[in-house]
Amino acid sequence: MTGTAFNQTFDYVILGAGSAGCVLANRLSADPNIEVCLIEAGPADRSWLIRTPAAVGALMNHKVYGWGYQTTPQPHLHQRRINLPRGRVLGGCSSVNGMVYFRGHPTDFDEWAAAGNPGWSYPEVLPYFIRSEHNEVWQHSAYHGTNGPMTVADVDRLNPLCADFVNAAASLQYARCADFNAADPEGFGPRQATIRRGRRESMVTAYLQPIKHRRNLTVITDALVDRIVFEQRRATGVEVLRAGVRTRIAARHEVVLTAGAYGSPSILMRSGIGDAKALRELQIPIEHDLPAVGRHLQEHLVAPVQMKTLSPESYGLSLRALPRDLWNVLEYLVAKRGPLASNVFEATGFVRTDPAVDRPDVQMIFMPAHRNPSGFPIPFGHGYGILSVLLRPQSRGQVTLASADPHAAPLIDPNFLSEPADLDVLLRGLKVARQILGATAFDKYRSTEIVPGTSVADDETLREHIRRSAVTVHHPTSTCRMGNTDDCVVDSLLRVQGVEALRIADASVFPNVISGNINAAVVMIAEKAADMILDRPAPAAVEI
Repeated sequence: MTGTAFNQTFDYVILGAGSAGCVLANRLSADPNIEVCLIEAGPADRSWLIRTPAAVGALMNHKVYGWGYQTTPQPHLHQRRINLPRGRVLGGCSSVNGMVYFRGHPTDFDEWAAAGNPGWSYPEVLPYFIRSEHNEVWQHSAYHGTNGPMTVADVDRLNPLCADFVNAAASLQYARCADFNAADPEGFGPRQATIRRGRRESMVTAYLQPIKHRRNLTVITDALVDRIVFEQRRATGVEVLRAGVRTRIAARHEVVLTAGAYGSPSILMRSGIGDAKALRELQIPIEHDLPAVGRHLQEHLVAPVQMKTLSPESYGLSLRALPRDLWNVLEYLVAKRGPLASNVFEATGFVRTDPAVDRPDVQMIFMPAHRNPSGFPIPFGHGYGILSVLLRPQSRGQVTLASADPHAAPLIDPNFLSEPADLDVLLRGLKVARQILGATAFDKYRSTEIVPGTSVADDETLREHIRRSAVTVHHPTSTCRMGNTDDCVVDSLLRVQGVEALRIADASVFPNVISGNINAAVVMIAEKAADMILDRPAPAAVEI
């Protein structure tokens, strides 16, 4: 290290300016007498790629705005390493994600509460979802808010293929769903997104930009958190590395970790909180022996079915579609409307592939675009398909440290498909996807299945397709899970066991992964955490 270290002191120091960190920075600094510091490892969010919804594909594995994580080789996926996109930029994943607004199934949160987490049932967390939301469509629904910071809206103009997807599902007797964030998110339909007037609504634009004038809020970017500082097992601050300088920032009241399912356990372990035996092997001084840190990693695995067509209806570049594509660019530049104002994945479905389950176990994500084999983000040619998402995986993985060096990526092992039941559910999901894509609603496109291909027909070859093609949909959770047992890291007030003045408020505290996209639930957790930190009473539960 070079340079001279300096010291600053705040009431609350928030580690990670992703979705949860932005929410907490807003809510805690609302009191002008409370000094708040928000620390982010990545740069500011100034790129046009971040602002433009349809540019999401270019952000998934961005060299500047992402961490570049991969899994360890996965034994049940032919030893493949799977890319794990995570935002390393102000706004975190809310600046690079697919902008989908989905809260999860109500039963997910009731299970959280039943597992020993009072205050986390669906009627008790619903007020926080409502508090965070400004819904431009559901103006008079008891399930939605209209005065919150975060804009939620319908996609400006759906691709025509989305109607065919919903109609195809209906022809197979699957229900339609008008609102995936109400009491019963089962069925098929368009979905809402965090998009405001044609631009991405990240948690920076929702929660930070409106309060940038507050003198009691300090936002520090390009600052890598090394470790939390403790005095007699009380968190008193944090050490960060910025521009070659090691800086110690003090916290009068609390340190709050909001670095996500990979970052939060990594910071805890570097700070001496984790499995004592493993930390000693890395020569990390032990602050508290807490073996649950980093364990119970859960993530949604997905398997694709993809069709190829000559029809230019889908999103994509081709000579036939060139006039339309040029018009779409002009339309977006002038009016912020059209396909470039879309997050591309505009319609979805939630299905039960087994009648014995109490809620959907597979999500169908419709893709009205061809996917390039190379992974290039702009589709060349035309096509469409379905991603079948395993919603409640039984497989469990872990996050461990490769080194005590904060610059070293953690070892991330989701242990995908280690439980055979997960492969069974994905197999059933693929069969449903094929049935939908084979419905008469799609006959007009005269398409050919190219992934996995018509030669892949029996169960064993479909299983092999899953093993060779499955990837994630970027919803990691539960590595610092909430609960009151030895395999948990935080209690129901989000306080880290065995130490004082340290909380975690991000996806790592999920007791179990929810049945769908996680960003809205992370925002909810941060809204609830703010009340806990400031010792404010929770709003009355909403019984609907």
